[in-house]
Amino acid sequence: MSRAGEDSNRRMLRARDAMDRAYAEPLDVPTLARIAHVTEAHFIRTFKATFGETPNRYLQRRRVERAMFLLRSTDRTVTDVCMAVGFSSLGTFSRVFTGIVGEPPSAYRRRGPLAPVPSCFGMRWLRPSEKTAVPEKPGEGDRS
Repeated sequence: MSRAGEDSNRRMLRARDAMDRAYAEPLDVPTLARIAHVTEAHFIRTFKATFGETPNRYLQRRRVERAMFLLRSTDRTVTDVCMAVGFSSLGTFSRVFTGIVGEPPSAYRRRGPLAPVPSCFGMRWLRPSEKTAVPEKPGEGDRS
């Protein structure tokens, strides 16, 4: 890999790490592009080329991943979980959650508490995959 390619990967990793750390904060493309020290359009293109999904979709999956854990390990309401993971609208949260997980948050919660395993195993096992998640836009998953 060229030095420029390594530098680009480091920049994208810096932005992705920021999303992982501050997933519940209001993050937008201009903010993330500044973290990566690139233009907004370049950031979106390069992030998708590097990680296989748009920055918005990655952040949504990260938020839903955390929501999945909270829904099954706490007694917080769905609305509380929605707000805690960074969504500002319960409707948007439910739509995105259902699209990624395949069922609404309330149905997911009814599965009961998480099995008593180390949290690192539980989080990995519950992590929604970008390969199994519903595409962002209709027809997007039809292309191979």
